[in-house]
Amino acid sequence: MLQHIIASALACRLCEANLPHGPKPTFVAAEGARLLIVGQAPGRRVHDTGIPWNDPSGDKLRAWLELEREAFYDRRRIAIIPAGLCYPGTGERGDLPPRPECAPTWHPRFRAALPRIRLTLLLGQYAQAYYLGRRRKKSLAETVGAWRDYAPEFFPLPHPSPRNRLWLKRNPWFERDALPALRQRVGAVLGSE
Repeated sequence: MLQHIIASALACRLCEANLPHGPKPTFVAAEGARLLIVGQAPGRRVHDTGIPWNDPSGDKLRAWLELEREAFYDRRRIAIIPAGLCYPGTGERGDLPPRPECAPTWHPRFRAALPRIRLTLLLGQYAQAYYLGRRRKKSLAETVGAWRDYAPEFFPLPHPSPRNRLWLKRNPWFERDALPALRQRVGAVLGSE
């Protein structure tokens, strides 16, 4: 089932007319994965390389998780499926949002084929909006600050983009309180069999 979904997602052309750089679905999924990482959409560098989180945001995310590249890209344990599978292009203030039709089209299919997922990291407002819906708080800071409310299934996080330095500076509780809990939870999920 999963291999069929992967092949279908890689061949997807649903948003092609709205993708200035063309479709290039970028994700990682394998049946044994226990951790799912959901970000917004691939950036330009990820689009060019075809490797999820292969950019400064990925470096920051791996530092938050205290995972080396090899462990982070171990598809037997970690699935990486963004809210938008393809690079949406760039706007005036950075990358455009993920295409709205993408997550509802692909995430239910992937989730059904990934039965061992025990924790889903929701990076940024688009992933949180899709997965948390009305359970999401009024702001990103409030949602991330309420991370305990979404356990054990979800752990909301800010996007690890270098553009979010100011957010991190304004919210020192994130590194002090949330990151240690995140590392413990991820370690427990990845260490279990």
